[in-house]
Amino acid sequence: MSGQAAGAVRVFLVDDHQLFRAGVRAEIGGTDRVEIVGEAGDVASAVRQIIEVCPQVVLVDVHMPDGGGPEVVRQVLGANQSVRFLALSVSDAPEDVIATIRAGARGYVTKTISTAELLDAVGVVALGDAVFSPRLAGFVLDAFAAVPDAPALHFDPELDQLTSRERDVLRLIARGYAYKEVARELFISVKTVETHVSAVLRKLQLSNRHQLARWAMERRLVPPEGYQG
Repeated sequence: MSGQAAGAVRVFLVDDHQLFRAGVRAEIGGTDRVEIVGEAGDVASAVRQIIEVCPQVVLVDVHMPDGGGPEVVRQVLGANQSVRFLALSVSDAPEDVIATIRAGARGYVTKTISTAELLDAVGVVALGDAVFSPRLAGFVLDAFAAVPDAPALHFDPELDQLTSRERDVLRLIARGYAYKEVARELFISVKTVETHVSAVLRKLQLSNRHQLARWAMERRLVPPEGYQG
């Protein structure tokens, strides 16, 4: 864009909520620090466009269909290691943060962040440094340092193979939600819920939702009293 300053960071937006993308674009795209070079609402189009446009920083949501933000990060970095990712999510769940950072993101901030803070975070990531919302930084450091007294933050190879959306479905099913309730909660179809549950059972080598609930409780994904089935 001709109106952008020469030093503006080239940013790409990935979020499956169009209104949120419009809000972020209006907030940071109107400054001389950022140039919005594209946006996408799903994993496939995001990966394709990011590889074509080659932005400096990608602001990516975590929870989207087809693997969400971590899948976008993995696929793009597999083709172009120069792109840097900053997760911008409503979730502050440790497993979401760790999965996204493990995929290759340089930072993770929540959507409560102010415009000024987000601009600063984009600048930090563009320079190759890491940035996290203050309350997230502690357990990220603990997890990567494998602190002995923080077992809940250690990486779980079985959990790590699940996509962000599969983990969303897993938690709700483990709490006793019916398929229709899961679909309503996650704004997806019942058929999609069934597909995710089948994938989770297959990956974890489980036979039914009762085994799934027990597996989730053992890993503290839901409290012991959380399952009502």
